[in-house]
Amino acid sequence: MFLAINPIAFALGPLSVRWYGIILGTAALVGLLLAIREGKRFRMSPDFFMDLVLIGVPSAIVGARIYYVAFKWEDYQDNLWKVFAVWEGGIAIYGALIGAIIAAVIYVRRKGYSFWRIADICAPGLIIGQAIGRWGNFINQEAHGGPVAESFLRNNLHLPDWLVNQMLIEGQYYHPTFLYESLWNVVGLLLLFVLRRRSFLRAGELFFSYFIWYSIGRFFVEGLRTDSLDFTGPSWLAAVMNGMWSPMKAFGFEPGFMTYGGNVRISQLLAVLIVLAAIALIIVRRRTGAASERYSDPIVRIGQAPEEASEAGTRSDGSKEADVKAKE
Repeated sequence: MFLAINPIAFALGPLSVRWYGIILGTAALVGLLLAIREGKRFRMSPDFFMDLVLIGVPSAIVGARIYYVAFKWEDYQDNLWKVFAVWEGGIAIYGALIGAIIAAVIYVRRKGYSFWRIADICAPGLIIGQAIGRWGNFINQEAHGGPVAESFLRNNLHLPDWLVNQMLIEGQYYHPTFLYESLWNVVGLLLLFVLRRRSFLRAGELFFSYFIWYSIGRFFVEGLRTDSLDFTGPSWLAAVMNGMWSPMKAFGFEPGFMTYGGNVRISQLLAVLIVLAAIALIIVRRRTGAASERYSDPIVRIGQAPEEASEAGTRSDGSKEADVKAKE
């Protein structure tokens, strides 16, 4: 008899350490290391990005929870204490991104830098963090798609036994949507690596490219899931969403059922709006001159010319090189 992977990695007395937490911690660490590595090309201090993570991660958790509770308020209005029971589930990735971005904007602006320049450096770290983080859903046997036959997983997708077995939940096999999204994000990471070395890339556009790529993948993967937040919208909107998702049926995929009885998945609608907004921002910023800086240009504080930073021997964290050497 197959036993699902124990979600608890180990215990230290009364304290249980879950794989989900370990995986999310690993995701944050890998994302941080990528940002630090790229930041060094622009003479940015590693401390700058470590502080950003320390501020961004808690903000992401709060944002993810607020987003979920806002759309499921009827489940919490009579039991307000459950709003804080994050361990019982109920967080949303788009809410996490909103929370992290708000915190990052405040932090980066207080440091005197352009948000777009820093966001570009962090974009690869965000997408690889999401790719790794999705494996926490695999361990918990959650965020999966609709039911499928075992033969589909083994013969069509050619998945290994350990993965197929974990998708057997209460006697039924399900779509490993965590895997689809994770692989999509890995490809997106490679794409961002290629884009950031292109001379035509302007400030902010790598960050927008991340959102475009992620949202396209999320739109199609979300259609397979059975735990989507949804609402009852106008019939024309539901028809548009279904029509855009219909190419998936050509590959043998069927949409997952709507958990809450609506006809429009919130994450799908948001994904479409994000793609349109990102494309529009790229066009507008280029036409208005707001994107005059290129990705490869030096990163300096707002109002400081690149040559001034060079002459002063100032690093991108605002400290003098002489001061840093003295401390060493």
